[in-house]
Amino acid sequence: MQHSDMQNIGYRKDVGRGYQETWQNQIQANGAQGAAQRSSFDSSETDSPGLDGPLVECAIGNEQLDRWQQAMAGQEAQERVRFVLENLPGHHVITSSFGIQAAVMLHLVTQVRPDIPVLLIDTGYLFAETYRFVEELTARLGLNLHVFGPRISPAWLEATCGALWEQGADGVRRFNDIVKVEPARRALTSLGARTWLSGLRRQQASSRQETPLVTRRWGLLKVHPIIDWTNRDVHHYLKTHDLPYHPLWERGYVSVGDWPTSQPLVPGIAEEDTRFFGLARECGLHE
Repeated sequence: MQHSDMQNIGYRKDVGRGYQETWQNQIQANGAQGAAQRSSFDSSETDSPGLDGPLVECAIGNEQLDRWQQAMAGQEAQERVRFVLENLPGHHVITSSFGIQAAVMLHLVTQVRPDIPVLLIDTGYLFAETYRFVEELTARLGLNLHVFGPRISPAWLEATCGALWEQGADGVRRFNDIVKVEPARRALTSLGARTWLSGLRRQQASSRQETPLVTRRWGLLKVHPIIDWTNRDVHHYLKTHDLPYHPLWERGYVSVGDWPTSQPLVPGIAEEDTRFFGLARECGLHE
């Protein structure tokens, strides 16, 4: 598998010079062409598609969605992935936040299609452990990683808007729109995505209890191959394939996103309340 020359990747000035230099210095310190294989950081000047509305026109009707849903209902997760890649419209993309159980979907999907584009939104607020986890899994699984980020740096955002995550539910929503939703919509457009695979599971939150195997999101088809998996299923898969949890699992985190809006699971709170202070469960990508 071809290695990318990470030092030749272009960086937008609005990502922040400090971030650019830190990343490049880390790659050089690692020796190299970079731990991440076949990876890229978004350096395009793609126009933003905004926060609302379809990214593409979807001609797939409800009857077809129902047929796909029925076909996949009795399948094992890897069979579902294979079915999606063979039957649902391409271009196919998998999104990952490289969270606590991210290794499951990344391994599951790349066993079927090793070169599928893997989309990560680097909000600028990820934990240091997450960045190291990204490099570990990218190197181990040979991921075709594509990293997109917000148009402005964390320093710029906080200078102009303050700490949005401290400004109640509306502030949390605005924060997620800026650092997650807009970059994700821009990334999916840039990659030409038509079918988007995601690792959502119903057991993770009450807001996901009715989430189907396949649905529409922003005009794309969005598929959740492990939607009906339990925590036990996840643990069994990781152990069977000798795959790691995110490092913060050992410190009590059951869900990890941005450091200002993630906390460990402690007595008296539900798993879904460990994100966004219980003000929201979803970051805007899956609603």
